[in-house]
Amino acid sequence: MSDIPIEPIATYRVQLTPEFAFAEVVGILDQLADLGISHLYLSPILGAMPGSTHGYDWTPPTQISAELGGIDGFRLLRAHARAVGIGLIIDIVPNHVGIAVPARNAWWADVLRFGMESRYAGYFDLHPASTDGVDGRILLPFLGAGQDLEELRLDDDGNLCLHDWVLPTAPDTAAPGDDPVEVLGRQHYRLVAATSPLLSYRRFLDIGELAALRVEAPEVFEATHGWLRYLANEDLIDGVRVDHLDGLRDPLGYTTALREILGPHRLIYVEKGLAVDEQLDDALPIDGTTGYDQLQLIEAAFTSPPGIIELDEIFRWITGLPGDGDQLAAQARALRDSTMRTVFATRLRWASAAVAEATPSVPLFQIEQAVAAFVVALTVSRPDYPQLLPRVLATIEAARSELPTASVGLDSVAAVFLAPDEYPEAVFRVSELATAVAAKAIEDVGFHRTARLISTQELGCNPRVPTISPVAFHERNRVRARTWPLALTTVSTHDTKRSGDARARIALIAQVPQRWNLLVRRIWQEAPPPHPRTAYLLLQNVIGVWPDDGSPDADLRERLARYATRAMRDAALITSWPAPNDDAEEQTQTWLAAVLTGTPAALISEFVGLIHGPGRCEALARTAVALLGPGVPDVYQGSQWWDHSLTDPDNRRPVDYTQPADHQKFTLITEALAVRRRYPEAFGTCGEYREVTARGARAGHILAFARGPADRAPQVVVVTERFSQTFRPGPDREEAAVDLPPGRWRDVRTGVVQTGRTRADRILGDRPVAILEATDD
Repeated sequence: MSDIPIEPIATYRVQLTPEFAFAEVVGILDQLADLGISHLYLSPILGAMPGSTHGYDWTPPTQISAELGGIDGFRLLRAHARAVGIGLIIDIVPNHVGIAVPARNAWWADVLRFGMESRYAGYFDLHPASTDGVDGRILLPFLGAGQDLEELRLDDDGNLCLHDWVLPTAPDTAAPGDDPVEVLGRQHYRLVAATSPLLSYRRFLDIGELAALRVEAPEVFEATHGWLRYLANEDLIDGVRVDHLDGLRDPLGYTTALREILGPHRLIYVEKGLAVDEQLDDALPIDGTTGYDQLQLIEAAFTSPPGIIELDEIFRWITGLPGDGDQLAAQARALRDSTMRTVFATRLRWASAAVAEATPSVPLFQIEQAVAAFVVALTVSRPDYPQLLPRVLATIEAARSELPTASVGLDSVAAVFLAPDEYPEAVFRVSELATAVAAKAIEDVGFHRTARLISTQELGCNPRVPTISPVAFHERNRVRARTWPLALTTVSTHDTKRSGDARARIALIAQVPQRWNLLVRRIWQEAPPPHPRTAYLLLQNVIGVWPDDGSPDADLRERLARYATRAMRDAALITSWPAPNDDAEEQTQTWLAAVLTGTPAALISEFVGLIHGPGRCEALARTAVALLGPGVPDVYQGSQWWDHSLTDPDNRRPVDYTQPADHQKFTLITEALAVRRRYPEAFGTCGEYREVTARGARAGHILAFARGPADRAPQVVVVTERFSQTFRPGPDREEAAVDLPPGRWRDVRTGVVQTGRTRADRILGDRPVAILEATDD
């Protein structure tokens, strides 16, 4: 390991593809250095399934992807990055492997050939089923709606083929001319419908092409992390990002083992959701999360509370459903319950059986009822972190009061959580079930079923708690600076539902709810939607990505059409992935196409023109808070310029790196990161976050804070506007002032020096952000 690790100033996330591989990344390093980036943050680099565009479906043996440049290309990237002072962080995927093409995954192919006798059977979380009276069958959910085995065939190599699936067969079970269905009957696996509640291997959430690994087993850990140990020993990396920490059996044990590989100085970030009022477990030997928690905080700070109330009324008019917190909470509970009993019915059985084994005196049906009630009532991301035990017990009592008939079973659930070392299997099964249910039911389904204000429906966010007071905002930042000073802060990632710039514009809807109401009513008159709730969600997305200078071109129309299909199927209201409703999808696509032209398009352009400028201001203000607030800012590829993108694959499109460096966002990022470098003690592990008081009739339009060493005076002050629609340059800004800390403060852009209580118009001028540094001049 290098004796002098690179101090984290800011990371820059790059999505690698065969078209933008290690060699191409070398070409942008100088630009990233000019921007002020300290660490390049790469998407998964291992060899993956054929045609993979993301790398999360990696395959053994563990080796750096030849398509990305292989180990030699990676070494070259490391050398070039070091030369410009940039470290490397890589995204690792310990949870699962890709199995879509068994021929590319030797471990999985061996399991299919030999079943539970395979040397790799223990690598996967397998629960073989009893089929046709024969135990040990692995059920593969590969049959789509309307598919049957008449299309099954044998290829020349003795593989069973069904559409795109090519499955190996056990030795001596297939010969030329054999009936494929009879050959299937001789295998260690069976094919079932993709919607089947009966499964025999744990997946990543509900994705059949990703099989979960038992990385807690020492031989599996070594088989999946030996390559990482090599990279660390060769000093080729400076840190890792761990994908989906809560999918692992033992997050603390795993991160402890990972820390042993990486050593004390390399960075470890974990992808982990946290409830709004939940803290990251400080026992984890890591540097923090990837930043969804801070994304939520920033989003809430820039969402107008009065507007939310009016938007609730509009949503009620559109859908007939209330969109307030109580209703959303009820919807969330119902969604968790239905998702658990359908998508994750198998996992519910596994969890219940594990609890029943720990407490055999309680009937299984009562335990299953209790586990379900507990998971539905849970309000944290994963319940088995030790510091959450009081909330777990409170959740059990809440479930008991709502479902008294499950009381005996809930005693069993409480018993295993009170003694996790004694009942590790039961605790894991219940905890992993809860994590999967929350991710699928809320983020994938729920966020596409409601649409009061979709900017609040983002990873880490809770639309039931869409806003936050300045007092609470500053307090949470103070705590974060003290407890997780190196955690990542992000506003856009490869997984976010919308880019930060798109969300900033959509959030402006809450500042002009009456104009929004008029727009929706006019569009509903001009182009009545076939499915109003779906259309209302789509319309807000349209606003988020609408071009500044007119109607969308053919490329944007195609992007929106693809997004509409995904959103409709994820919501599973009028269509779904397992059972697409072609008529319903065509009706909505026809409506969407109509909205993008003619009078509706003119109305949308007029509305976007109203909020475009303030939306830009708020996007810059949010960026400044992310860059200079507590934590290490993470810049997503291309977001140093304006980026109005939707969810993947839209947000993973190629980036044009020839865009100008004098762009507003590029300039702001450069200035902010230069300040971080000049004052490392203000922003590093010894840095402190302090509120700077705003005063006056419009004080609520100002967010201001100071950064500095904990034992000294502040060195940097950040002043940003918010609710920009009603805080334009001019008289509005004369009605707000900021109490600057003692001393003289120079604006890093203008050079103007300010002292004491200073009006917002003098600090900000016509800008949404001012960065000030202490000066003796």
